[in-house]
Amino acid sequence: MLKVENLEVCYGPISALRKISFAVSKGAIVTLIGSNGAGKTTTLRTISGLLKPKSGTIEFDGKPIGGMPPHEIVARGLSQSPEGRMVFANLTVHENLMLGAYLRKDDAEIKRNLDYAFTIFPRLKERENQLAGTMSGGEQQMLAIARALMNAPKMLLLDEPSLGIAPILVKTIFEKIQEINRELGMTILLVEQNAHLALSISTYGYVLETGEIILQGDAKELAQNADVKKAYLGELG
Repeated sequence: MLKVENLEVCYGPISALRKISFAVSKGAIVTLIGSNGAGKTTTLRTISGLLKPKSGTIEFDGKPIGGMPPHEIVARGLSQSPEGRMVFANLTVHENLMLGAYLRKDDAEIKRNLDYAFTIFPRLKERENQLAGTMSGGEQQMLAIARALMNAPKMLLLDEPSLGIAPILVKTIFEKIQEINRELGMTILLVEQNAHLALSISTYGYVLETGEIILQGDAKELAQNADVKKAYLGELG
């Protein structure tokens, strides 16, 4: 579904990604873990077209998308729930969700997607006419994911869904991510600082450190790796 090869991204003279390569299979949940500043968000922003790569290729669904404008990438079926949620604070929950479907014209399918969003996140239905900015961080995260789903994407990019959220809601959100993957067959690339949670719901994982992939493998095996445990899981081996 997604293939990244030798991707290099720079901020001016500073190299943020150093020729990284990875792939995401259709229907899988794949996670990128790493500490702050490792290049995780830069990777997602480059895939989404928000950053231009210096070199390397990005293929989505068999076609090159590297350097393409973001709205064209969205139109091809790649949606992102960004770091920090980025909901439209002075718009209602309903208005935020409808903006997720702004490229679509199929009203009946849009209604079906809206119903699904309210089914998987019932709290959004309760707050349908509430301003998004008045909701909790966890509720806004649910809204950001649901808004991305309103595009009826082939693949979802999730950037730090646990960031700044109460622990009880983090558990709920990760259960919903699994549910979306299972029920819709949705391919998901997950970027997450909470390595333990991310690896527990993923099929495959990559460890990013200072712009380079230093480890990769089956998620369960990575979770048992002594170096990963020490660096990212808060364990001593």
